[in-house]
Amino acid sequence: MKRLVPILFAFILPCIISAKDKPNILWLITDNCNLDFGCFGRQGVHTPHLDQLAVEGVRYTRVFATAPVCAPSRSAFMTGMYQTSVNLHHFPDHRDDGFRLPEGVRPLTHRLKDAGYLTGSIKKMGKQVVGSGKLDLNFVNEGKIFESTNWDEIKKGKPFFLQVNTPEAEYDIYDFRTNRPERIKWWGEEEHVQYAKAESVVPPAYFPKHKTSNEEWARYLNSVSNMDRRVGVVLKQLQKEKLLDDTIIIVFGDNGRVDHRSIHWVYDTGLHVPMIIKWPKNFPAPEGFKPGTVNEEVISLLDLTATTLSLAGVDRPLGMQSRVFLGKNRDPQRRYAFSARDRVDDVPFRLRSVRGKRYHYIRNFQPELNFGTYVNFYKEKCFPVQQVMRELYKKGKLDPHLMPLFTEFRREYFFDTEADPNELNNLIDSTRPEHFKALTEMRAALDTW
Repeated sequence: MKRLVPILFAFILPCIISAKDKPNILWLITDNCNLDFGCFGRQGVHTPHLDQLAVEGVRYTRVFATAPVCAPSRSAFMTGMYQTSVNLHHFPDHRDDGFRLPEGVRPLTHRLKDAGYLTGSIKKMGKQVVGSGKLDLNFVNEGKIFESTNWDEIKKGKPFFLQVNTPEAEYDIYDFRTNRPERIKWWGEEEHVQYAKAESVVPPAYFPKHKTSNEEWARYLNSVSNMDRRVGVVLKQLQKEKLLDDTIIIVFGDNGRVDHRSIHWVYDTGLHVPMIIKWPKNFPAPEGFKPGTVNEEVISLLDLTATTLSLAGVDRPLGMQSRVFLGKNRDPQRRYAFSARDRVDDVPFRLRSVRGKRYHYIRNFQPELNFGTYVNFYKEKCFPVQQVMRELYKKGKLDPHLMPLFTEFRREYFFDTEADPNELNNLIDSTRPEHFKALTEMRAALDTW
């Protein structure tokens, strides 16, 4: 028996140490944005807290969501499975039909709980609003996703996994009065500091030349700036509670930018999301992690699942499609990131995307639709730019480079994102050898996927 006690202690002690000495993990999810922080080069925003995180951490420049809309994207990175492979690909879906996840597929938070983490999602820290509490998953019958929504309870977790979803950038989508004449305001617009001015901003080239474009682009940039303010509140609270040096901070977007040609579309602006990771001082950084550097490898947002588990000391489950991109257990780099769009609200529109380091291939399964015939409740309600474009098109005054959005939707698109970051020049018919080679490979990759 005397020999048995040390043996038992040897087995129990590592479990105690591993539960106590794991880092906290914070997911700061910036809703509906592209690489629109100052540290990524965006002009017209005021993002000092996010920019400082980039100085102290690693900035990832080629991260792509698996869907250009929240519920399918979130369902993917909360399970580690492509939404198309486990029947989670529509938006919204399975809210009242009794659907259950396939055997072996579990919410990330349940796996983290098994590993000793207290899991939570919050709206407030003290009296200050820092998050929306957004969940928006296409599975609702798996039990509680988070154990707590109370920061005072979560911060006592040893360790904790915390998710904070910023309310920005988003419209007030819960105002369903579709026939109201005035525009729908941005969430929290009344408190946004006007760093960006409509008269001085330059909207992306896929916006029409119109004062409404300038007004909406300025409002979006100011929404991003207010998002940064909330991030600052979270960081200050972690510092105050002496938790900052024990917490891995992962900032990322759930899907692309919220505007007329981004969210719901598989252009880069609908899929390309920011990511910043800051490592805590009290834990040794993974090999190759150097603060202040930039990572340019292709990463699917899906890979956040397995990477988070790995950072928590949990092996990637057998069959999980997510890959580890950071730490000692990292997998080989991806060559491509795959994405899909299916039904959004009441509009079925099947699109698939393959994104490499430079080129972007899109396959359209419904070329009979176009920007003029595609009518979506959300977009019609929130995006005045879309209505402006329709009117300009009817009058023959729409910018020539935007006319193809209304006249034809090709079955395939192929973009050189270095030469054409707004993806306005379709190279699908290019005869250049380098284009033909890349296109052939990406077509085959999508067929295989």
